[in-house]
Amino acid sequence: MSKKIIVIGSGPGGLGAAMLLTSKGYDVTVLEKLDYVGGRSSSIKMKDFIFDLGPTFFNMPQIAEELFNRCNRNLYDYLELKEVKDMYNLIFPDKLFSVSRDPEKMKETIERYFPGEGEGYGRFMKDTEKRMSALKPIIEKKMDRFYHYFQWEILKALPHLGFGRNLYKQLDKYFKSDQLKWAFTFQSKYLGMSPWECPGIFSILPWMDHAYGIHHPIGGVNKLTKVMSQIVRENGGEILLNTGVKKLWIEERKVKGVVLESGLEMNADEVVVNGDFAHVMTNLVDEGTLKKYSKKKLEKKKYSCSTFMMYLGLDKLYKLQHHTIIFAEDYKKNMEEITKIKTIPKDPSIYVQNACVTDDTLAPEGKSTLYILAPVPNNFSKIDWEKNKEKFRDLVLDILEKKGGCDDIRSHIEVEKIITPRDWEKEKFIYKGATFNLGHQLSQMMVLRPNNDFEELKNCWLVGGGTHPGSGLPTILESAKITTDLIEEKQKIY
Repeated sequence: MSKKIIVIGSGPGGLGAAMLLTSKGYDVTVLEKLDYVGGRSSSIKMKDFIFDLGPTFFNMPQIAEELFNRCNRNLYDYLELKEVKDMYNLIFPDKLFSVSRDPEKMKETIERYFPGEGEGYGRFMKDTEKRMSALKPIIEKKMDRFYHYFQWEILKALPHLGFGRNLYKQLDKYFKSDQLKWAFTFQSKYLGMSPWECPGIFSILPWMDHAYGIHHPIGGVNKLTKVMSQIVRENGGEILLNTGVKKLWIEERKVKGVVLESGLEMNADEVVVNGDFAHVMTNLVDEGTLKKYSKKKLEKKKYSCSTFMMYLGLDKLYKLQHHTIIFAEDYKKNMEEITKIKTIPKDPSIYVQNACVTDDTLAPEGKSTLYILAPVPNNFSKIDWEKNKEKFRDLVLDILEKKGGCDDIRSHIEVEKIITPRDWEKEKFIYKGATFNLGHQLSQMMVLRPNNDFEELKNCWLVGGGTHPGSGLPTILESAKITTDLIEEKQKIY
């Protein structure tokens, strides 16, 4: 008889694990509290406008390709990907330029706006390629015992972790201009961190953009989790929507299954947790069960920032590029407001996706979608977003008009949705509204991050941004591979 496995949550980590496990013949049931699959990688539909809820960059497609190949599927039978050649527009207080994946074009752009600094770009790409090659064993393998640091391939990677050097300082080796460093450090937003606190190891993030490009699946990044759920069902797996878990069924520190909100008990040989890690451990596990990750200890962990989201369906198409980042006048101060002072930014930096310039399936003809993200403090800040929501909305729209060239935008809005940090916590079940999960300080990475084979409970496994190797769609898919490989190893032993 095949082993019965329950997966809690249908984000990309949970669905990736379910795909791999069902392809191996396991009896898999995915439990999803909401009425749709995808978690933070799902979609929002308003009238005839379609938006990604969360991730909008499809990076390193080869990782998704490998996951699909392991399930005897071809990613491109399910998704149509378009590369965004001019990856993003960067709007500074005194200049605007487009960032290209083409090395020569990028060097020309740097020399035009930052004379004499083009040479640093070539060195950055060459050095960081070596760093990425050294770090691959850490990203692709389990890291749940301190002795793993003493494996030869890991020892070789350790000097590349950038101990004592933040991401911004890491760029000092290549560039002099602050704005040029911003262009290669804003990617720390993928982790919800400031470049002045993000470890230098994450110079691999801008490198990945430039080395592998940024892609857009037609229909949005949300299409990935939709087709993943399709494959789970094709493989015989079951996905139950509107099926919330009340708590883990635990006996003598061993997970025996789950208790549903309906009161029904479901037994399982193994349980894979894809829900937001801190939310699950503070809400689905009885107080006193956990020691290392008790409620009090989780409150003392470091978490990412949150995001103020706006989804606008417009009756016109603006000339913005697919991806645009609008920087605050004082970018460092803006980051300190978010991560240190924990106050609402007075001059926020914002990210804008104008996907309809690439994909006309997302809105009716002649119309468009705008996805707007402003990093803001998580809910440890105790900001009253119900009180401040409309004021901050107006501030963001003013920035779009003045800096983004979206003239008279308010008169063109047909549909609109806002998600605040409070909404992320209360409606999407994300601990303290920390959209990008546990922080990625070196003190919370690798062995020091919650392990894929969860160290506090037997028969309990983790996937997603709260475990190794961390947040971001590519690494979340890697977590699914690592965790399912560990489950397979356990079954071989027994």
